[in-house]
Formats: sequence, structure tokens, C-alpha cells
Amino acid sequence: MKFASLSLALALVAPSVLAQSCSPNWGQCGGIGWTGTTCCQAGWACVGQAGNPYYSQCLQSSGTTTTAATTTTSSSKTTTAKTSTTTTNSPTTTTTATTTTTKSSTNPYAAGAFYAGKFYASEVQSFTTAGDATDATKAAKVENISTAIWLDSVAKIPTIATTLDDAVAVQKSTGVTQVVTFVVYDLPNRDCAAAASNGEFSVADDGLTKYKAYVDSVAAAFAAYPTVRIVAVVEPDSLGNLVTNSGIAKCSEAADDYKQGIAYAIQKLQFSNVALYLDAAHAGWLGWPSNLQPAATLFAQVLGMANGGTIRGFATNVANYNAFKATTPDPVTAGSSTPDEASYIAALTPLLQNLNVPANFIVDTGRNGQQNIRSAWGDWCNVVGAGFGVRPTTNTGVANVDAFMWVKPGGECDGTSNSTAARYDFHCGQADALQPAPQAGTWFDAYFQMLVKNANPAL
Repeated sequence: MKFASLSLALALVAPSVLAQSCSPNWGQCGGIGWTGTTCCQAGWACVGQAGNPYYSQCLQSSGTTTTAATTTTSSSKTTTAKTSTTTTNSPTTTTTATTTTTKSSTNPYAAGAFYAGKFYASEVQSFTTAGDATDATKAAKVENISTAIWLDSVAKIPTIATTLDDAVAVQKSTGVTQVVTFVVYDLPNRDCAAAASNGEFSVADDGLTKYKAYVDSVAAAFAAYPTVRIVAVVEPDSLGNLVTNSGIAKCSEAADDYKQGIAYAIQKLQFSNVALYLDAAHAGWLGWPSNLQPAATLFAQVLGMANGGTIRGFATNVANYNAFKATTPDPVTAGSSTPDEASYIAALTPLLQNLNVPANFIVDTGRNGQQNIRSAWGDWCNVVGAGFGVRPTTNTGVANVDAFMWVKPGGECDGTSNSTAARYDFHCGQADALQPAPQAGTWFDAYFQMLVKNANPAL
């Protein structure tokens, strides 16, 4: 289909239209387990996504309003991570670090090729048909770029086998080992400091037990594919929230479950072909002097709880927009000695090493191609002006930075701009957030178009 302009999308979402009972433009309208409305607004059609039977979305169409069938199989759509607002207050976590065994494995991404998955390619293909030939050609290139697969619900666990089966087939046809990146993301009280990506488990409802069962299922799926190199990014935003947001009830309630859950994941995902990177937030979150040492101490504590389990290191800038090395610091970083991810990593590394914690890193460059686009450093939701960044590579120029990787799949929404929605977060309604925006994890066509046009390096 032809790329729809933002102005056209805005015009279509009139109050009288949204008032109807059908799904809003860009909203979900069908798929396995979907129990909501299955019709779309006039001029929009309910379209299933190739390779993803769990999600159908209302897209612009020349036809009339349509409906989509659903089945009774339970599932849910990916809800992707985001990062919380910057804070410089001291955290309440003051536990003593536990000395742990460092992992001596080599850079997992150096073992083969970055795997480009079929699911993300199918999402992109759905929005790159005839129309704007220039941008469609550029967008098609994105299909062959590696992005992470988010395991954000129990229902997504079968995608592990689907993905790794394909990776095995690629290995057999090319003779090149595939490196596949997953994101483990289903802690109880997930996204405790915000609302856009709240998960399926709660601390109050025995969420830790359910989370451990989820981890067991992930581990069993990984164990079936010993020939594929697997990277797992573990629980974006979680430990960052424990460092800075202990004053928020949902976070303080979840603190023990977060630590126990992550330690359990580390322990259970100890396979020779699996490399683990714990999420370490980003420069604007944990890079402040009052947060750096408490963060390192917390990371060491959690690793020490893993009964000898080891990690390769940490992932930073997941789903965020920070430059790796800023030629000129973004104005929103004023006052920080760590205005970019490289300086943050440089500041955190010796603190980790002092605690015998592995200090290797991967950095999400999926949406950091453009800088000076945010009104505040803590703005994370669908930021206007963003562009795809440096493609996945091991050529980082920093010895302990293993790779640049597109952890956040560009085009999947950060959160809805609908202020009446249950998962609405105010960041998604701010002036520097692209609107109207669908629910977190659903495809946001206008945002994808923007990422393509603003890609740096250009596509």
C-alpha cells in the first residue's frame, strides 16, 4: 500500500469516527485470542499480518469497513520496552554486592551473522507495497536487518521454535552460523514506573511463580537448538527502576520479585550457545553520579543470587534514542558527565569490574540515528524526528562493546496516545511524541515511515 501521510492519518481520526464502536485507525481488530471489536472505521480495513496469526490491524483501504475473524486460542501481541524518565535521586537499594564468577566467553556476535527474522520482515512487507517508490525501496532494505524478538508473554514462547527453525534452515543453506537475539520480558509488575507496557503477571497474584514457569519454558525452547548462537537481553527497564523509582508503590512492591526473577532467568538460561545481557537502562537514567554506583551494586547483587550463573554483560539504550558517541552533546543532556552511551559505559565499566561483574556491552542503535529531537531527556515515547541508526555490527570501536544491535524493532509502537486507554502513559501524549499512536507493540506505520526517511546512515 502507499505510505499514508501523517496529516492524512490525523484527518481520518476525527472525534465522530473515534466515537464509534469499531476499532480506531491503526488499532487491533482481530487475531488469535482477540476478544475486542473486529470492525474498522469507514475507509479502513482489518488486515492480518503475514506470519503472525495473533494480530490483525486496521489499515487504510479504498474499500469499505471490514471485520476479521478470531479464534479461541489465547495469546497477546508484543508490548515493547521503553525507558523511564531521568531521575537523580538516590535509590533505596543499598545492599552489599556479592562477588561473582565472570563469564569468559567471547563476543557472541562475532560467532556468525546477525540473523534477520521473518516476522519483522513480514511486518515491514505489509507496509512497503507500491506507492512511494523511493521510500518503499529504502524500507525494503530494513527487512534484511537483524532485530530482536520480544518474548513479552507466555503466548509468544512458541515463536522461539519458529524463529530458530528458520535460523537452522538459513545456517544449512549458507553455511554461516546465525546469531539470534531475543528479549526476555515478562516480570510481574512489569514497567512498574509507567503504564504503556504493563505485562500479564502481577506480584499480588503469585506473579513470581508464573514468571519462573515462563522462564522454564524459554529455557526448554532454547535447549532444543544447540547449533544456533542465541543472545538474550534480560528484562529491559527492570533494574533501572529499582535504582531510581523505589518510591513508586508498584516498583517497591516488585523489588524482591524483580531480583529473584532475573536471578532465576540467569540461572536457567546457562547454555553454552546462549549469551546473556542484563538491561542497564541508558546514560540519561543511570549515568548520573548518584545512580552509577548503586546500579553497579544492584547488578552485582542480582548476579550473586543466580547460584553461579554467569552473564556476558549488559545492554544499554534499549528502545531509546541516545547517541553512542555524540559529536556535540544533545542540549537535553546538559549537566551530565555521561551525555551519550559511550561515556556512560566508560563510567560504569570500572565500577562493575571492581565487583567482579562482566563489563561487556551491546547498545541499541535501532532508533538513535537523529539527535536533538527531544524536549527532555526522559522523553521516550514515539519521539518525533527519530531515525534508524547504525546497522547491527561488531565494529563498535570500543573494546568492551560487543555490538550495536537493533533491539527495539523500529515501527512497533512505544505506547498509545489515547488518554482514555488503560495503558496510556502521559509521555505518549507529549508534544514531542508522534500522534495518534496505537497500543504499545502494535505496528505504527507513520512512525516507521519517519524512521526510514530519517535513517542515519541513510538506507
